[in-house]
Amino acid sequence: MDIELGPEDLAFREDVRSFFAENAHKAGEDYNVWRLDWFKKARDKGGWDVPKWSAEFGGPGWTPTQHYIWEQETAQATLPWDMPFGIGMIAPIIMAHGNEEQQERFLPDIRGRKVNWCQGYSEPGAGSDLAALKTKAVLSDDGTYYTVNGTKIWTTMAQIADWIFCLTRTDDSGIKQEGITFLLFPMKQEGIEVKPIITLGGAHSVNMVHFTDVKVPVENRIGAEGKGWTYAKGLLQHERTGLAGISRSIVALENLKKQASTVKRGNGSLMDEPTFRAKVAELEIDLMASEFTELRSLASASAGSAPGPESSILKLKGTEIQQRIAKLTVEAGGIYSAAWGKPVGHKFAKGGMGGYLASRAFTIYGGASEVQKDVIAKNVLGLKRSSK
Repeated sequence: MDIELGPEDLAFREDVRSFFAENAHKAGEDYNVWRLDWFKKARDKGGWDVPKWSAEFGGPGWTPTQHYIWEQETAQATLPWDMPFGIGMIAPIIMAHGNEEQQERFLPDIRGRKVNWCQGYSEPGAGSDLAALKTKAVLSDDGTYYTVNGTKIWTTMAQIADWIFCLTRTDDSGIKQEGITFLLFPMKQEGIEVKPIITLGGAHSVNMVHFTDVKVPVENRIGAEGKGWTYAKGLLQHERTGLAGISRSIVALENLKKQASTVKRGNGSLMDEPTFRAKVAELEIDLMASEFTELRSLASASAGSAPGPESSILKLKGTEIQQRIAKLTVEAGGIYSAAWGKPVGHKFAKGGMGGYLASRAFTIYGGASEVQKDVIAKNVLGLKRSSK
């Protein structure tokens, strides 16, 4: 496999770096003004504000290699805050499976960052086994609207979302993957209750959402009734690759090594201790192996293949690596990590414990590690489920 960048890709990388440097946030500059201006300039670059969109819908139309370069560079640059649910998740679904009216209705506001979206997938009894979802959507007798009842959980940023894309059950007479329908509807309407869930790290980012007789016009259905599972699977494959965070982990591990080098141990630093160095070295080896898996996936995408089981491999290993980096950060901070947010000891120790506690969810959301292992066993190893 050739992983050397050609002249055009090297030029593209320099262009990306120059853009980030020229448009970096300056001290004292109003953040919200800078953020909107950044996206405008990125749009003027030829769709850089929506890097994963196709050229047909105003995106840059990059090659897989250019996307890989972008991920590497964005892991090291400071970009404006951007929620992924609109730009990176529901927009591709609307492009691929929505009708022309839906594309014209939703995509401009998504691109303009005018609407916040959230994802209605997991339920109290259907997390890892998402196909077991029970939130029901019943079509009216005149066929003009659905009535939705049920509960979603771990719904990230539902408290500020304007719209939700939601998997609902419209038929439970067949196998559970069938009869699932993909609906879009506003969050600010009667019958929707959002209850906060405070996570172990003390943050409020996820929620439980209850639907009681929520009316959803039939024109807000994406694609055909009963085909929602097909659309959701495609989204999950792309999401899992992103959640692996290989480029971000490369940067995080380098930062950890620098931080550990500032922690004094005898006549040297923590990085001089054989035990700690061995842990870092093991992480580097696993991270390198994961990066090569990502590059193999890139080569496959360059040949026109869709994401496959390699997305589960990346998600499985990538999230475990993120957790291990977080754990080593707490270890490097030592007793100061226990202060949890208090400005004592090493600067990096302040956020170490919060980051570690938050990282426990990495191997759960987006499909738990057990689910990824099932996918790998079936599609890579060719193992079949027991008939018992």
